[in-house]
Amino acid sequence: MGENAVQTFRSSFNAIWGLIMSAYPPKHHQETDLTHLLEVVKAYPLATVISVKENNPIVTHLPLIYEAGKLIGHIDRNNPQAELLKKGHPVTLIFSGPQCYISPSIYTTNQLPTWNYIKVHVTGTAFEITNLETVKQSMIAMTEFLEAPEYKYVLDMDNDKMNQFINYVLGFEINITSWEGKFKLSQDKKPQDMANARAELLRANQESIKTFLDSVF
Repeated sequence: MGENAVQTFRSSFNAIWGLIMSAYPPKHHQETDLTHLLEVVKAYPLATVISVKENNPIVTHLPLIYEAGKLIGHIDRNNPQAELLKKGHPVTLIFSGPQCYISPSIYTTNQLPTWNYIKVHVTGTAFEITNLETVKQSMIAMTEFLEAPEYKYVLDMDNDKMNQFINYVLGFEINITSWEGKFKLSQDKKPQDMANARAELLRANQESIKTFLDSVF
């Protein structure tokens, strides 16, 4: 191959590689199936709730349930973010699924270290639920969802504790404007390497939870 041909090849390669590297986020890490996104929300309902006030982010972690195309939640009225979860204020949510470090040692091919994870980003507008009976019913619905399938505890409308604190709770619903799924699961690898990464995700999460809790408690 002559020098001109080599230079042409290098230029073409660099151009193609530049296009590949500029394609972000990678399509193979983007999950668009709403059924899969909802499974993450249902399995990992504790959301990172992000609002912005005067260019400063305000963050709270709250369980949310999906109902009739909306996300329903509750927050202490004394929380500074409560005022930003009504009147149509914009809100961003992050639902986090399993995640872990992936060592190249698990692959059958030559790879670099990486991190695999499952995340769902949701944007929407928040509105206060002003009817206290509706708020209580939504708390009951959330408890039913979280207690499933064994239902060892049942919350009812006549619960004295709930009636005592209901005035201190802001119920809200979020009208969803966009969904984005980020499922980074070694999809760009060979089938065997992808299977190995899945097995590592299971192993690492089970082991790390026990190790972490043993060290903290």
